[in-house]
Amino acid sequence: MNKCQSHGRQNLRWLVRVSRTSGFTLVELMVAMLLGLVVIAGVGSLFLSNQQVYRTNKALSDVQDSARIAFEMMARDVRAAGLSGCENSGRVANVVKGGNWWTDWNNAVKGYGAGQTDPVAGANRLAGTDSLMLLGAQPSGLSVKANAEPTGSFTLNESATSLQTGDIILVCDPDHATLVQVSGVSGTTLTHDTSGAPGNCTKDLNYPTVCSSTSSYVFVPNSQIAKLNASHWYVGKTANGSSLYRASLTTGASGAATVVASELVRDVTGLSLSYHQSGNAGFAAASDITDWNKVDALRATLTIISTDRRAGTSAKPVTRSFTTTTTIRNRVR
Repeated sequence: MNKCQSHGRQNLRWLVRVSRTSGFTLVELMVAMLLGLVVIAGVGSLFLSNQQVYRTNKALSDVQDSARIAFEMMARDVRAAGLSGCENSGRVANVVKGGNWWTDWNNAVKGYGAGQTDPVAGANRLAGTDSLMLLGAQPSGLSVKANAEPTGSFTLNESATSLQTGDIILVCDPDHATLVQVSGVSGTTLTHDTSGAPGNCTKDLNYPTVCSSTSSYVFVPNSQIAKLNASHWYVGKTANGSSLYRASLTTGASGAATVVASELVRDVTGLSLSYHQSGNAGFAAASDITDWNKVDALRATLTIISTDRRAGTSAKPVTRSFTTTTTIRNRVR
């Protein structure tokens, strides 16, 4: 065999080896693609599952945070309901004109059931929900240095005050308390004339209230002065659903007492309230309360849905109901 034939056979064997190792068969490619798709599908499924778990947990956390905020703010008003600032056996006079809900101290705590008409929330209240009215004194730390009557003025012990013309205040001493509107503020001197919006029916702050009275009750030095805290809680309708609202008494720029409703917590779909009346064993609905002055605790249940409407199972919002019980401190002995 010559050299040319030997080289030819070697080249042929090399080409055969190369042809056998230089590629994949169609079956091998299909198997590889199938395995790749299985891996990709598994990774994708795990990613989507983790993403849904994250959305659900975040939605649940948001719902819990909303409930915590709502209960904390509502509880502050509930605990202070009926508080005048002094221990005087509930003797509270009112000289503010108008007969408004925010001066009705005989109903410092009052609830409205789903089937009862709420004069404050009106048609904006979500059907099937309860509502709640609360009156109390805001902690202010103010006290009387001198009460000049019948001129109708208080001089404060403090060097400054945040009270302004038009504010509704509670003045109290061991004998009684009186709801009255401030008609003017000059330094630390407050006046309570009959002018204003709505104004006072008399300058006499005696108990009980007699609007035609010309006498003058003088509050003793160190009597307490506090701004009235009036709030009304209800679930109101919005453009995108419903929210928890708090309507509260404020003083406008013109010095007029005004009720302003504020949206506090969004996506609240239910509010159910029940009340404990002193002497009773359990809690009852608003329609079953016979004496609101004897209510010393309430139980509130809020239903809240998540802002992410597809965070729950079956692409629905996460919905949770939370319940809390709050004691009215001023009425517990």
